[in-house]
Amino acid sequence: MAEFTRRQFLKLSGATAATLAVVELGFNTNEAKAKAKELKIAEATVTPTICCYCAVGCGILVHAKDDKVVYTEGDPDHPINEGSLCSKGTTIRQVFESDRRMTKPLYRAPGSDKWEEKDWNWMYDRIAQKVKETRDKTFVTTDEKGMKVNRTDAIGCLGGAALDNEETYLLAKLMRGLGLTYIEHQARI
Repeated sequence: MAEFTRRQFLKLSGATAATLAVVELGFNTNEAKAKAKELKIAEATVTPTICCYCAVGCGILVHAKDDKVVYTEGDPDHPINEGSLCSKGTTIRQVFESDRRMTKPLYRAPGSDKWEEKDWNWMYDRIAQKVKETRDKTFVTTDEKGMKVNRTDAIGCLGGAALDNEETYLLAKLMRGLGLTYIEHQARI
């Protein structure tokens, strides 16, 4: 007969005690399954998204119930992070849930010390007006050597990691169409 060590005896005793506790103390797996349905994410809508913090583009699953984010987790089916998240990605829910989060556009007039809430359409029109005004003032058709350049050096564009390839492509096309030469993306910095 093989020798039975003290360590093996303790392992076997622990496993036996745990099994007896579950069986004899009446642990009901059906009851545990019923309780699982009461979890905060049980009836939540799951929406896949991309983390906005860096250029890696990790996948995140956002669980929402009644227009409120109740839980976020790494997307196990995402090819980049395979379900894992860094410390920033893990806390991304706080970006949405923060009471300090801006939900309406704010405008501060030149020379003013106060911010005022504005309508989104007003803000879009104002931004378009300022871009056109700046472009018209600074647009150069030829350089000092007489070469055709059609550009403005007064406006720059910086893309962010939350943009996917298609959005980045469209943004770059728009900026080149406006004549911008300073076009950069966070992923390259």
